[in-house]
Amino acid sequence: MRDETHQHGGEELCGAGLELYSRALREGHVSSVATTTAPCLIDIGLLHPAVDDLNRLKPVSPTVALQRLLRASEDRIADERRRCQRIADTFESLMRVGAHSAANEETPTLRILGSKERTGRAIEEAMDEGRQELLAIQPHDPSVTQRPHILEGAMRRDQAFLDQGARIRVLYQHTVRHAPYTRARYEQLTGDVEARSLDEITERLIVVDRTVAFIPANADRTLALEVRHPALIAYFVNTFDRLWRLATPMHPQAVQPPTLNGITPRQRAIATLLIEGHTDAAIADRLGMNVRTARVHIAKLAATLGSDSRAQLGYLIGRSGILDQEPDRAG
Repeated sequence: MRDETHQHGGEELCGAGLELYSRALREGHVSSVATTTAPCLIDIGLLHPAVDDLNRLKPVSPTVALQRLLRASEDRIADERRRCQRIADTFESLMRVGAHSAANEETPTLRILGSKERTGRAIEEAMDEGRQELLAIQPHDPSVTQRPHILEGAMRRDQAFLDQGARIRVLYQHTVRHAPYTRARYEQLTGDVEARSLDEITERLIVVDRTVAFIPANADRTLALEVRHPALIAYFVNTFDRLWRLATPMHPQAVQPPTLNGITPRQRAIATLLIEGHTDAAIADRLGMNVRTARVHIAKLAATLGSDSRAQLGYLIGRSGILDQEPDRAG
């Protein structure tokens, strides 16, 4: 009877089978009953019935058995290779499609930059590769004067970009037109560089060669978003161009924003925000100045209009008509 629990690989030789096969080689034969403990010997053809006695099993020569088993293994390997080739042929066209998709995804259209240092390196890399143009919107940063190494690094980076034959256009708030670090920057930079200013500008933006942009990814600007999506880049550039046309030139030839009826452009911008109901702190943030400076300008505006209170100031601003007059913008 065949031992149903005796199971292993079709051409493997178990311990019981090896012992019985060795015995058959030594004695010239074994009984068919003995193979109940090792039926694998018959399955793989190492024993076969004797011609003169079917109850006796004679061993096949080990040399013959080995060649037969190796040949069977080689046949299986050849079959497996043919199967692998069929699979490879099937997937060849799919791999070309996949490779094309992967190539399109090599450069992500959006990427978070996890620190100011990483953002700085990414901007430098983009400018190293750039050859045409840098567009930038730079809101007032009150801590910038406390980080001279940042200013020096930006100067070197921008000058290297200009030396490659590219041009730079930058938008600021009016409040930084006469800041010492701003004046020093444009006194030192040489090349095709222009700067203009507005009362208010958007958040920080840098666009290099109209192919990659960098914007803040959180409120304190410790994270940045690198953008390579063509539609978003086009939107950023369009926004910049519209603001640029409205802005007042400050370099290479400075044009002073015009004064209307004794009201300076800065006071007019403050008047607009006062009418909208903004607090002193919000006005200072929007216009890129500290709260104390904003309050000084509010006081001067009140004195010019003859106001004795905040409520009266709003009324007098509306009555004066200063917000209805549009100053001429150069450029």
